[in-house]
Amino acid sequence: MTTVATETKTLERDADGHIKNISDWNEQIANALALEEGIPVLTERHWAVINFMRKEFQEKGDAPSIRRLTKESGVETKELYALFPKGPAKKAAKIAGLPKPKGCI
Repeated sequence: MTTVATETKTLERDADGHIKNISDWNEQIANALALEEGIPVLTERHWAVINFMRKEFQEKGDAPSIRRLTKESGVETKELYALFPKGPAKKAAKIAGLPKPKGCI
């Protein structure tokens, strides 16, 4: 188990690096996680994906897969890979403070 630290708290993570308690998530945590993932700045388009994922998780109990992201978020596949390289659904879920989406390796 690993942790992520911000100026105000240290959070536990699961084996995949996602924070364990999703209610601990906030924008400061998202920015720290994004930096770890090689994303220096979260743009408006990043936040569109992150907010979509959090809304979907809240409504359906699971983070959306890459297929649902491309069909329902308004962000096309090519842009998702540019925003969140090397596994956009998994990386975006991690930054959004959510568990790894089902079906992600």
